[in-house]
Amino acid sequence: MTEAIDATEADRALKAKHRTMWALGDYPAVADDLIADLGTALVRACGVKSGERVLDVAAGTGNAAIPAARAGADVVASDLTPELLEAGRRLAEKQGTDLQWREADAEALPFGDGEFDTVMSCVGVMFAPHHQAAADELVRVCRPGGMIGLLSWTPEGFIGRMFAVMKPYAPPPPTGAQPPPLWGNEEHVRTLLGDRVSDVHMRRQTVKVDHFETPEDFRDYFKAAYGPTIAVYRNIADSPDRTAELDVALADLARQQGDEAGSLAMEWEYLLVTARRSG
Repeated sequence: MTEAIDATEADRALKAKHRTMWALGDYPAVADDLIADLGTALVRACGVKSGERVLDVAAGTGNAAIPAARAGADVVASDLTPELLEAGRRLAEKQGTDLQWREADAEALPFGDGEFDTVMSCVGVMFAPHHQAAADELVRVCRPGGMIGLLSWTPEGFIGRMFAVMKPYAPPPPTGAQPPPLWGNEEHVRTLLGDRVSDVHMRRQTVKVDHFETPEDFRDYFKAAYGPTIAVYRNIADSPDRTAELDVALADLARQQGDEAGSLAMEWEYLLVTARRSG
């Protein structure tokens, strides 16, 4: 019994840490400046239709939820971080788009079995620390024959490599936590979903990011706006040498995306997955 209580407390602390991390910086700006088109791409791939019941898991500010609502669906946007939900709510109201916003843990969704026609996540559920638990919930709340749609950064793509660059400077991950970019690996996703889905389609695509003029612009933007990067820098704040190392490493990573003309137009790779729940 004591071990179970300890595990529950540890999980609660981990989720609180994640909630705090995503409230750092300005993720709403990141979503709008850099990846605004990804949510629409996921909604299109899922074939969301008017009148359908749709759940966006780890929705952030509604990058996919808002386009789904604009398509006429009855949408619930869920996320662990209330600050992101509030920003999304304001954005939706500004656009005149109606949907529900619900604080929820992707690994323990507060919804009934088979409640939704489409369950999707756009670079969101990949950051839940326990991948199988999150995948089980995605499947559970989707009705038999319903659509599950996932868009995740790949390990080999730019964001996956950025996390690899930051890893030596980050605190050790909690026991059982898995790296987010694994959701961008086809075999990993097949294992997570198993035989509970059919009609599985996976394809790697890229989004063009031309927001930054120099590698240093990219680095400084992420240091100021992106929660995971901010958290890593805070972990090494008492070490000027390590901070300087990470500064160089992130700028060098971005520099590799440049061309001979000095352009920093990047292509960030992601894995787009659609599948039907069996049964």
